[in-house]
Formats: sequence, C-alpha cells, structure tokens
Amino acid sequence: MRKFERISFEQFKSDVSNDKKLYESIVLPKRSTSKSAGYDIRSITSGTIKPGESMVFKTGLKLSMNDDEVFFIFDRSSLGYKYDVSLSNSVGVIDADYYNNEDNEGHFSIKLINHGEKDFEVKIGDRIAQGVFMKYLCVDDEEKTDKKRKGGFGSTGKEE
Repeated sequence: MRKFERISFEQFKSDVSNDKKLYESIVLPKRSTSKSAGYDIRSITSGTIKPGESMVFKTGLKLSMNDDEVFFIFDRSSLGYKYDVSLSNSVGVIDADYYNNEDNEGHFSIKLINHGEKDFEVKIGDRIAQGVFMKYLCVDDEEKTDKKRKGGFGSTGKEE
C-alpha cells in the first residue's frame, strides 16, 4: 500500500529533537491540485543557506509503496526559477525497501544547495521539494537477487 507516515517519536527524538509539539505538527505530503503529479514535501527544520552552500532539512517522514514502485524527489519549480536553489543530488530516489529499514525507519531528508547570490531561508513548514510515485520495469533476463537492504541512506550495494 502506498502511503506517507510520520516516523516514530523515538526516531524523531534521535534525528531531530524531543519537541513533541513539533513532531505533532508534521504535515503529510499532499498534492496541491487534482491534476498535480507531485506531493509537496515540507521541512520540519529551518535554516539559511548561504550562496554556494548546501544544507540538509529533515522531513519527519517515511513512506511505503508497492514493490514495483519508486518515489522520486524533485525540485519545486519555483525554488530554481525564483531563487537559484535546487536539490543537491538533482533527483532523490527512494526504493520500496527503504521503508522501516534497520537504520532509520526510512526517514528521508532533503538537501538543498544555493546556486544564487543571496541567502535563502527555509522555515519550518515550508514546501521544499516534491515527490512522485512511479512504477518501474526490470529487464526480462535479469539475474535474480535475494539480497535485502541492510541499512538506511546510502546502503544499497553494501554487503550483507
């Protein structure tokens, strides 16, 4: 089943803070219009990105999806167009097995980089990215693997 969830409060305390009010204020992503492909992702941390620098913003979110799906995280068009700010990795990719992994429950963050000439401020609750669910295909003659994810961010390809 495809859905967004808050990470547990225990994970939140580990990753963000022990502020229960902030935890309860997490807004699950939603589409802005009935024809929007992307789900707006909001930051639960704040900060100012200086020109030429980057910063990680926590979301307090995890998501589940079907095994043959992926969640792509893209820039919000207005960030690049108006402010010269983009995702530092161009496009984020969250695989179905990232959900409830042993390192961090599947908590994902957004890293932004400021290519502009002015400071860029992110406040708690600001929409900082958008995510799109997509089905994917595999080649017909693929060698099957039984390997399972053994960790969180950056864990694909690590030995079991």
